Amino acid sequence: MTYKKRLALLIFLDSLIVTSSVFLAFWMVYPAYPDSLLMDELWISAVAFLIFHHIFAFIFKLYNKVWSYASVRELIAIVKAVTLTILSVGVVQFFVNDGIYRRALVITWLLHIVLIGGFRFIWRLTRDHFIHKKGDNQKRTLIIGAGAAGVMIARQLQNESDTAELYPVGFIDDDLTKQKMEILSIPVVGMSKDIPEMVTNMDVEHIVIAIPSLHNGALKELIHLCNETGVSVQMLPKIEDLMTGKISVSNLKNVEVEDLLGRAPVKLDIGAISEYVTGTTVMVTGAGGSIGSEICRQLMRFSPRKLLLVGHGEFSIYHIDMELKTTLEQQDTEIIPVIGDVQDKERMFQIVQEYQPAIIYHAAAHKHVPLMEYNPHEAVKNNVIGTKNVAEAADTFGVAKFVMVSTDKAVNPTNVMGASKRIAEMIVQGLAQHSTTKFVAVRFGNVLGSRGSVIPLFKKQIAAGGPVTVTHEEMTRYFMTIPEASRLVIQAGTLAKGGEIFVLDMGEPVKISDLAKNLIKLSGFTEADIPIQYSGLRPGEKMYEELLNEDEVFPDQVYEKIYVGRTVEVDKQLIVDLLDKHEDYNNTELKDKMMKIVFAERRVLEAMKA
Repeated sequence: MTYKKRLALLIFLDSLIVTSSVFLAFWMVYPAYPDSLLMDELWISAVAFLIFHHIFAFIFKLYNKVWSYASVRELIAIVKAVTLTILSVGVVQFFVNDGIYRRALVITWLLHIVLIGGFRFIWRLTRDHFIHKKGDNQKRTLIIGAGAAGVMIARQLQNESDTAELYPVGFIDDDLTKQKMEILSIPVVGMSKDIPEMVTNMDVEHIVIAIPSLHNGALKELIHLCNETGVSVQMLPKIEDLMTGKISVSNLKNVEVEDLLGRAPVKLDIGAISEYVTGTTVMVTGAGGSIGSEICRQLMRFSPRKLLLVGHGEFSIYHIDMELKTTLEQQDTEIIPVIGDVQDKERMFQIVQEYQPAIIYHAAAHKHVPLMEYNPHEAVKNNVIGTKNVAEAADTFGVAKFVMVSTDKAVNPTNVMGASKRIAEMIVQGLAQHSTTKFVAVRFGNVLGSRGSVIPLFKKQIAAGGPVTVTHEEMTRYFMTIPEASRLVIQAGTLAKGGEIFVLDMGEPVKISDLAKNLIKLSGFTEADIPIQYSGLRPGEKMYEELLNEDEVFPDQVYEKIYVGRTVEVDKQLIVDLLDKHEDYNNTELKDKMMKIVFAERRVLEAMKA
C-alpha cells in the first residue's frame, strides 16, 4: 500500500473512531437528556474533536509510524495527542457552550486511547502471533543476554521472521531478577551454567551472544561453554566495529579466534588525539597493509583535514581508498591515494614537500620472518633505507611528528627482519637528537588477522580439509588485535617528546597450537576431522618471542598499556657503512653486519646492568 493510500485509510478510520467516541461518551454520561437539548453541542464537540485530533495526530506523527513495530513510545505518542485534543475541545466548549462537559470529556479521552491505540496494536499482535510463525527452515535459537542488545536482536528476528534464518526460543541471562520471566513472549530459561542443558532440552540449533560489552576472560569462558554444545555460535559485532561504521548492529558475526584473546579494550584519550589530528594533514605509509589500513580507519574518527594513503601496491591502496570514501562516508576529510615506494627517496621527498603533512605514521615494511632470511638485501632496502627516506623527508620539511611502527622482534633479534627493524629504530632515534620533528617508534608483537599472521594460513588450511601446520607444539607468541594495535600507535603519537621507543603491553603469551585448536573448533570441526601437523622451526624463528624485560623499560606506564623502552646510542658509523656497502655483501655477510650493529647495543645495555 502506498503512503497516500495508507494515510487516507488511517484518517478515515480515526475519523470514525473519534466521531463514534464522542456520541458514545455523551450517551453514556447523559442517557436521560432529550436528544434535541444536546444535539447542537454534540455536533460542535464532534467537529472540534475531528479537527484537533488530526492536527495533533500530524504533530505527533501518528500517521507516519510503522505500527507493526509499535511499542511503548508509540502508546505515549497516542496518549499525548488524545490528551491535547481533549484539552483543546474543553476550551472550545467553554467559549461556545458556556460550560465544559467534564465527565463526557473524561469518558471520550478513555475511549479514544482504547480504540485508537487498540486498533493500531491489534495489527501488531496479529502480525506477531498469526502471520509470523517459525518457518520450516528456521533454526531454533538461544539468545545469551536479555539486556537491550538481546531484546533488540529478538525483536528484529520476530519482525523479520518471514526472511530470517533464526527463530528465538529462549533467553539466557545471569540476572536473577529476570529468571522465569518473559520478554517479547520469549522466556528467560536459565543462566550461563544452564546453556548445555537448555540446548539439549529445547532442541537449540543456534546460539547468539548478545552482550557486545563483554570482554576479558568472561567472553572467552562463555564462547568455550557454547562451543562445547556443538551448535553454531554467532555474536553481536564489537563496539569498535559499530563505532567505526564497519558493521551495523543488525549484522551478527561469527565468533573469531580474536574474541578468545580476553584482552580489555583500550580507552583512547580522545581529547589529546583530537587536538593533534583533527584539522591536520596526516600521511600513512603502507596504508594498504593490515596495520596501515586500520590506522587510517581509526584516524577517520578524528576528522583530519587530509589523509594521505601512501603505498607501493596499487590494488591495496585502491581498496582502502574506496572503503574510506564509501563505507565511512566521512565528509570532512579529503582522502588522497598516493602510489609511491618508500625505497624511492626522491618520491618520498616530493610527497612530503607537496602535501606538508603534520603527522606521518610509517607502517610500510617487510614483516615476514622466513622470507627476509632468504632476502636480507630487500629487508635492508625496504625496512632500513625506506624508513630513512621517509624520516629524512619528515625532518627536511618540518613534519611535527613521525611515528614508526616497529615490532617486538627488534628486541634481542635473532633474524634479519627483527635486526632490520631495530636498525631502522636507531636511525629514527638518531634523527630525533637534532630535529624539530618528534620522532618515535612503537613496538608490539604479532597482530591477529594481519597479512603476516598465522590465522589466514590456518583458515585456508582448514577450508582445504587440513592438516593445519604448526611449527612446534610449545611455540608461543604475544598477540593483540589489529584495532587495538592501531589505536595504541595513534595514542603513542600524542605522548611523543622525541626519541622514545614505546613498548605496548602485549598481555600473556599464547600457544600457537592452542590458536590452531580453537580455530578448528570455531570452524565447526574437531581435531579428528582436521589434524594438526608439527613441521619444525623455520629459518630465523624463535620458540618464544621476547618483550623487553624489567631492566629494559622504565617501570611506570606513560599511558594505559604503553611503556617507554630503555635504549642506548650506538656507533653510527656502523649503520653508515651498512647502508653504503650493503649491495656489495652476500647474504651471509649482510646478516653478520646487521647482527654486529644490534649486538653492539646489547653489549652496552648489559654493561650498564652490571
